[in-house]
Amino acid sequence: MKHWGKALAGLAVTVLALWWALSGVSFGDVWANIRTGNPWLLLASVAVATFGFVLRAMRWHVLLKPVRADTRLRSRFACVSIGFMANNILPARVGEFARAYALSRVEPITASAAFGTLVIERFMDGVVLLLFLVLPILAPGFPAGVLSAGAGAVLLRAAVMAVAVVLLALVVMAVWPKLFVRAAHKVAQVLPKPVAAPILAGLDAFLESIAIMRDPKLLALGLAWTLAFWTWHGVSFWLGMLAFGIDTGFVSAIFTEAVVGFGVALPAAPGFFGTFHASATIALSDVYGVSDAQSLAFAFGYHFGGWVPITLIGLWYAWRLGLSLGEVGEAEERVEEEIEHAAHPTEGSSSRGA
Repeated sequence: MKHWGKALAGLAVTVLALWWALSGVSFGDVWANIRTGNPWLLLASVAVATFGFVLRAMRWHVLLKPVRADTRLRSRFACVSIGFMANNILPARVGEFARAYALSRVEPITASAAFGTLVIERFMDGVVLLLFLVLPILAPGFPAGVLSAGAGAVLLRAAVMAVAVVLLALVVMAVWPKLFVRAAHKVAQVLPKPVAAPILAGLDAFLESIAIMRDPKLLALGLAWTLAFWTWHGVSFWLGMLAFGIDTGFVSAIFTEAVVGFGVALPAAPGFFGTFHASATIALSDVYGVSDAQSLAFAFGYHFGGWVPITLIGLWYAWRLGLSLGEVGEAEERVEEEIEHAAHPTEGSSSRGA
């Protein structure tokens, strides 16, 4: 299995994160908070979160415009659902690859170009989530002293640095693409060939797909959609927190959403188990002073409530498109093969003719 190393690393992170989140907390207290939660508020929270995947599909239309302007909403939503289903039940975080590969099956667009737009999507997500980390700190009522010590301060500084690095790289790619390619080739010289080859092969296709970075109107529209999506998703966090008696305000909900958003970017077992729960505990307990039992009740209830519908929707769409879980799991290899073939089209044809 190609991804066994990633899968084992993710499982180890999940076990450590769950151990850290549950250490010093009585699971009986957590279960008691889950049982006394408001099911109607939790159901409303899950409904808002699930509709957010429609908003993701609508935003994707903007990001796809430079490479294919007339993709259908139904196709995009199906592929978004398949991607998140893959992340929820398959190892090694293949969701983005599965999403790009699935779109290439239902729309006249290459998987490599579709995948490039998803990198831009992650960049925009990072910018907005960073904003949602910073704005609550400036808001009245934010707990004093959080930034000077504790896990919250470490996480915030790490998030700022990560997004700054990504922003710088994407700006260089968009404004000075040739400079970026030359730098990438120099870096690739110190990497193992199996690692460097697919990266370099896909640069041309990827740079084509980030044309949106040079179009101020499309870039602004994409960022506006991203802000709208994460605000909407923040409503689902707020309702979910209220369902478990956490009434610290909407600003704390978007802060928690941002911390969780960066936390689940870490390797983990399928479904973001562990990283979601530890991140929610850091935001709510370490920063806002909510009890660990309440924070974990929210984390388990909201996470599982949101995990179920999009996983079922994704499985249904995969079945409708004739995609097996094995094929979805191999999406990364398929996308990499397409990228390499696009970069070196004569190699494949000559080898077949030999």
